[in-house]
Amino acid sequence: MTGEDSPHVARPPGEPRTHPPRARTATIAAVALLTAGLVAGSAPAHAGTTESAGRYSAEIRRASYGVPHITAANFGSLGFGAGYVQAEDNICAIAEKVVTVNATRSRYFGGTDANVASDLFFQKAKEEKVAEGLLVGSPNGVSAPSPQVRGLVRGFAAGYNNYLRRTGVARLTDPQCRDKPWVRQISELDLWRTNWANMIRSGTLEWVGPLVETKPPAPGAATTSTGASIGGPGASAPNSGEAPDGSAGNAGDSAGNAGGLGSNAYGLGGTATVSGGGMLLANPHFPWDGPDRFYRVHLKVPGVYDVEGAALLGDPIVQIGHNATMGWSHTVSTARRYVWHELRLAPGDPTSYLVDGRREKMTRRTVTVRVPTSNGGTKPVTHTFYDTRFGPVVATHAFPWTTSTAYAITDVNAGNARALDGWVQLGRAGTVRAAKAVLDRYQFLPWVNIIAADAAGDALYGDHSVVPRVTDELATRCIPEQFQARYAASGEAVLDGATAACGLGADPDAAVPGILGPARLPVLIRTDYVTNSNDSHWLANPDHPLTGYPRIIGSEQTPRSPRTRLGVLQVRQRLAGTDGLSGTRFTTGNLWEVQFGNRVYGGELVRDDLVALCTENPSATASDGATVDLTAACPALRAWDLRVDLDSRGAHLFNEFSRSRGLLFQDPFVATDPVNTPRVLAKDDPRVLTALADAVQRLAGIPLDAPLGAVQTEPRGAERIPIHGGPGSSGIFNAINTGLVAGVGYPKVTYGASFVMAVEFGRNGPSGRQILTYSQSANPNSRYYADQTRLYSRKGWDTVKYTEAQISADPNLYTYRVRESRQDSLG
Repeated sequence: MTGEDSPHVARPPGEPRTHPPRARTATIAAVALLTAGLVAGSAPAHAGTTESAGRYSAEIRRASYGVPHITAANFGSLGFGAGYVQAEDNICAIAEKVVTVNATRSRYFGGTDANVASDLFFQKAKEEKVAEGLLVGSPNGVSAPSPQVRGLVRGFAAGYNNYLRRTGVARLTDPQCRDKPWVRQISELDLWRTNWANMIRSGTLEWVGPLVETKPPAPGAATTSTGASIGGPGASAPNSGEAPDGSAGNAGDSAGNAGGLGSNAYGLGGTATVSGGGMLLANPHFPWDGPDRFYRVHLKVPGVYDVEGAALLGDPIVQIGHNATMGWSHTVSTARRYVWHELRLAPGDPTSYLVDGRREKMTRRTVTVRVPTSNGGTKPVTHTFYDTRFGPVVATHAFPWTTSTAYAITDVNAGNARALDGWVQLGRAGTVRAAKAVLDRYQFLPWVNIIAADAAGDALYGDHSVVPRVTDELATRCIPEQFQARYAASGEAVLDGATAACGLGADPDAAVPGILGPARLPVLIRTDYVTNSNDSHWLANPDHPLTGYPRIIGSEQTPRSPRTRLGVLQVRQRLAGTDGLSGTRFTTGNLWEVQFGNRVYGGELVRDDLVALCTENPSATASDGATVDLTAACPALRAWDLRVDLDSRGAHLFNEFSRSRGLLFQDPFVATDPVNTPRVLAKDDPRVLTALADAVQRLAGIPLDAPLGAVQTEPRGAERIPIHGGPGSSGIFNAINTGLVAGVGYPKVTYGASFVMAVEFGRNGPSGRQILTYSQSANPNSRYYADQTRLYSRKGWDTVKYTEAQISADPNLYTYRVRESRQDSLG
């Protein structure tokens, strides 16, 4: 089907009944203590909390593909419903998140270097009561978390626990965690710990490997170990040349992304749509497996909050979605989330440093975790961390700890307790200008841009994220000369830690000290369009470049990635009616076609020249020195349709060529024509031919002219679902990233297009199309394990279901109620 499927309601053979049948209402009462979900020492309920003491109740209406529409009288009960349904569908992923932030990965998943490093890091955070500190709120900024958000989180924990008590660990239907000792009741503090981990993903969390190997220099030594054996940004060159999705974009901004994630988004204003109302395309590129998956959901407190969209697993709120008149999405930003401080150490004492000539002693904290041994026992692993007024000391190859110098990192998201409140208020904003007011007040977005559109026909872009307050003036005055070039190239700031006046300071309009205030952040509101595909703010709309912002946010007047360029071209060509589709301007239907048009912009630019080069050179030398026959490559590329559709033959060969960094250009980048330059293949650069040889060599045993759907798949049980799309490095908007298995192909998607939504705002409310590419549940025994993945394979969609009429019309709708009362808790 090209549109919405109507999956059968009957469960597959052998699947336990986990949901009531269609059109039947069920009541699920808890039989456990209500105190689960609270922890010793956590903040007590106080005046203004949204749930009645000891009582939760939520109505769940499951529509096609298992999407829950949850209605509750208050935020506590809304969280309860959200926690319950997420546990029904993805309890293993949430439980794994809790294991991670409680420093027990080694205990349950093995004592690998990565697990031990993670445990040491999170054990330190536990002992320092970091999450508990977030609940105190900021005395110098926005008061958060609010009572409503605390109730939401508390309710989520209670809903998760309610499901687990009702089902029992031994009776879970998901074999990934059935009867596993690491699945347990969770507390609201567990959830605040996972929230904190999300906040620091693009900062401290990227340095965990080096952090747990950092130690003072031995007497007489010059440096310390750097942590490179475990990994982290410090283990590689400062600039990898890859944009967040692996595309060859602006190398200088590449390290600002959150752990390699990416996204696309369009905000279309009234002059760009057929209806005259605003329209939004959301297209985050996130992992297809593990705890960082999205989950489709509709959350409603009547008269207060009503938002449909997607939440990250374990979070009780919609992070990408829409209300009745405004929708928003996020893309990973190029801005840095941390700064370095160069410490001048006290003579004779490498654990003391000088600030304005005064000695300050580093704070030591020694933590110990238990790690399994080969004989079935455990052994202690201990590490001592060193902290300063600026943050922890981190030693890397680029920033060694010597007897005279050390480096500390300041992560400005480490105290960000504002995010859940920010997303709640964003969901209540009816226009993009109201959304901007929320962003100005809360400054909560940890590492993402925002793209939004509203019913009035306005579209908004903003890198309104949490960014260290490194102004141009501060950078000039306080970045030592030897680090100025690094800052100019990458936005990575190293400040003089020996001078108190070189601290981050405070902007008067900032939500908290140490971050850039709203007046310094790039924001653009248009009636035509805004777009972002993980390059910086500069070309959110090429007709109105954003310039003059601090370098730490991102580069300006520098080359854009092929994916960014295609994203802009697709909008321009649609508005001009030159994209091969009917008419001009956007509908949600042709927006969906644009998203899944599967064009390969790199191929459009260089394929013909590459074929000519291949024809002139029937063989070439690969990187390992081997001579590779190219005679089969030339006709495969020549016949390729320049797409990554399921029937596109030879697409995988070009993708391997681009992954080998063969997409090199001979003409210069022109800042006044950034969308169209550079565009000519560097045929005389030997690296181009070497990249093609490497691609052919790696594809040995796989026909070079095979259709993409025959070699690129996603497993669902014994089924192999053909997958369209490809890597952003090729200039593909519909980014899908996979790993090559020699002689086989690409049997598993690692990350890429995940939650995709095309929504517009008309007179009758929001409407449009949406899909969760990897499906709603990771449980192989769930009916919602593969249905949307099959739908994605054929470019189908589910419809937006926001209004009562839209929800009620769903042919697979069924309703049940979940509740927990004081009487239940007393047994």
